[in-house]
Amino acid sequence: MATRGRTPDSAGRNGSGRALAARAQAVASAAAPARVEVRKTYKLYIGGAFPRTESGRSYVVTGADGTLLANACRASRKDVREAVRAARKAAEGWAAKTAMNRGQVLYRVAELMEGRRRQFADEVAAAEGLRPAAALAIVDRAIDRWVWYAGWADKIAQVLGSSNPVAAPYFNFTIPEPTGVVGVVAPETSSLLGLVSRLAPPLVTGNAVVLIASERRPLPAITLTEVLATSDVPGGVVNVLTGRKAELIPVLAAHGDVDALDTWGVPDDLRTEVETLAAEDIKRLLRRPTTVAEARFDWLDDAAAERPEWIAAFLEMKTVWHPIGG
Repeated sequence: MATRGRTPDSAGRNGSGRALAARAQAVASAAAPARVEVRKTYKLYIGGAFPRTESGRSYVVTGADGTLLANACRASRKDVREAVRAARKAAEGWAAKTAMNRGQVLYRVAELMEGRRRQFADEVAAAEGLRPAAALAIVDRAIDRWVWYAGWADKIAQVLGSSNPVAAPYFNFTIPEPTGVVGVVAPETSSLLGLVSRLAPPLVTGNAVVLIASERRPLPAITLTEVLATSDVPGGVVNVLTGRKAELIPVLAAHGDVDALDTWGVPDDLRTEVETLAAEDIKRLLRRPTTVAEARFDWLDDAAAERPEWIAAFLEMKTVWHPIGG
């Protein structure tokens, strides 16, 4: 006659589980042994990997209150060249993906950012001197903004593309295509939200990016690369360098294999030099308006920072003719 209740196997499993829980409780109650904290090492992000700078240099990153936060890699000219090479290698494959697939890939980044909300909030709070609740609100807005831009992946071509009337038996279409390799200089004042607001627009339409992070507040940018590395974004599509802007930006602006440059985060004293260097090989430029002071720009203002024209700035318009009929 069968007995009711737990089987011997289930009783054994439950017993083992209770024993393990009791053991864990005993360990937790005992005096914790001294241990060495595993400190995070902030590296560069190039080609989907996390190398240290080839120069071996680093610089001190402090919080808004002057507290030592970390030593960040101080990238070199060679690191810039390696990042551009990685971006060029990845650009064609990323551009070849369907718009819907790029949107899905970028939405996955937002999902992973959601899982790291607290970590991002801690780093933003330390970098920008914010209370925890305010930092968390900025992180949430950064995730929402990433989703907003990802949603444009399969829509921007419908908005900018067209079927043009012509006085001949031809179809005439205008189709937006990615520019190629885009250099992005991140804002100095907003370590995550401003960074996302400048990084997402060129990515959405199939460009590969070399990004120079905030010099004083680079840590959230490196944490974002850890998200990118574990998402479906192919290695080399995004490359992030930390270091001295005065050293890195002119090299990026002068590089012949960079097709466009977002100069939003370029310091005012470098702006003329950078634009002159970029003009030598006719790079496409996206400038921060001279009437907009970076320190006063409100990255929380969706009307000001969620702009389809920021996506359009890194698109080339291609016109195609095709005969009508057989």
